Amino acid sequence: MSVRSSLLNGPLGFGAAPLGNMFRNIPQEEALETVEEAWKQGVRYYDTAPFYGAGLSELRVGEALSRHKRDEYILSTKVGRIILDELETGSRDFGEKGGLFEFGRKNKILYDYSESGTLKSIEDSLKRLKVDHIDFVWVHDIAQDFHGDAWITQFDIARKGAFPTLMRLQEQGVIKGWGLGVNRVEPIELTLALSDAKPNGMLVAGRYSLLDHELALQRLMPAALEKKVDIVIGGPYSSGVLAGGTHFEYQKAQPEIIEKVARIKALTEKHKIPIKAAALQFSLAHPATAAVIPGASHPSRIAEDVAALSVKIPDDFWREMREQRLVSPLAPLPVDRK
Repeated sequence: MSVRSSLLNGPLGFGAAPLGNMFRNIPQEEALETVEEAWKQGVRYYDTAPFYGAGLSELRVGEALSRHKRDEYILSTKVGRIILDELETGSRDFGEKGGLFEFGRKNKILYDYSESGTLKSIEDSLKRLKVDHIDFVWVHDIAQDFHGDAWITQFDIARKGAFPTLMRLQEQGVIKGWGLGVNRVEPIELTLALSDAKPNGMLVAGRYSLLDHELALQRLMPAALEKKVDIVIGGPYSSGVLAGGTHFEYQKAQPEIIEKVARIKALTEKHKIPIKAAALQFSLAHPATAAVIPGASHPSRIAEDVAALSVKIPDDFWREMREQRLVSPLAPLPVDRK
């Protein structure tokens, strides 16, 4: 079953990484209210991961959704990391994403892309999420941003362990589908080129946004279309900088990024549209995209995301974005469909 055909209420999902206390210490009540507000606004697809706050995001998503019937929403999480009961006493090495979840739980995190690690991760996630099944499972962060040049070694472990394990679970009807959940295009391209891996979805974060889409357009998105593999877009606001925040790629935004955002914002103000609307509708305009899952850590943000999908954006806005080279000339835009 494809991601696209599984969606219960449109392409807008909820990215729960912020609920792992990304960037700040979010009160429990605020986190639960954010998920409940997403539900009230009609969101029925929720994505989380053990990595987000060392299990904190899964615990919160599970608690918030426990009041709703399991068959009324789609749930995805990730494998590749085991959360231990033992607490971390030293510093954590998250590659380029150092300090990402410094306000999360302090449990030790162990990388494990093997068959046994995959099954253990799913078992632990089911408990934290308080559910009896997960719909889609993404193999998490087998990429250079976390593993450096050793990422190929980790990828090979996953190819021999996690990949066939998840294919077997899909064949058995335990899960609806699987793929990768990464911040880089290379591991997805590599997986799509394999003859012995049959993913039906991919979650790519930050690589198909208004600020960063050139590389994905070259091979990833065309290959996904050819293979009929649905793409879920994470990080459509580029870690928040497109939604009023100060982070890009999980770090403080560089001057050139801030300058580009200012140019985009000038056009959105000229045409009297929210910048969120431009960001979400851009990511969804590519035919390979099945869903977009912006993150949120406050209830007030959810209504903005939902409203952004229905904003009527003038064709002239997209034409000017293209003319000013703020988007690639190869990027499909909503205006192209008319």
